[in-house]
Amino acid sequence: MSSRTERPDLAELRNKLHIAPFHRWLGLNIVDLTERELIIEMPWRDEIVSNPIIGAAHGGILSTLIDLTGLYTVNAPGGIGRATADLCVDFHRPATSGPLRAIGKVVKLGKQLSVAEARIEGSDKRLLASGRGAYVA
Repeated sequence: MSSRTERPDLAELRNKLHIAPFHRWLGLNIVDLTERELIIEMPWRDEIVSNPIIGAAHGGILSTLIDLTGLYTVNAPGGIGRATADLCVDFHRPATSGPLRAIGKVVKLGKQLSVAEARIEGSDKRLLASGRGAYVA
């Protein structure tokens, strides 16, 4: 079993991301792909707010964005990530407006398990959350 496939182009990655209705509902879009990073943006939605007093997004949404960015970061260079085996997220400050930008980097592409890290920045470029995921091939 190979741990790599042919490297997809940006259009193919976007199409794969948009197959899932949840990803489309979130409004996710892969905006850039370089040799070192994958960048996904998500527009602000009032439905993601869980603390209306300060207008902060639910941590589950930020965790989802870290997770999906990690997964697609593994798949972008031709790695195979099919399911999340482990996910760790640190919340640094409330996300109170958007758009949200997630930047992912591969830590290791493996035959059975690959690892990527991601960080989420607000529109002011301040760090909102960061994390690391392990993905089963």
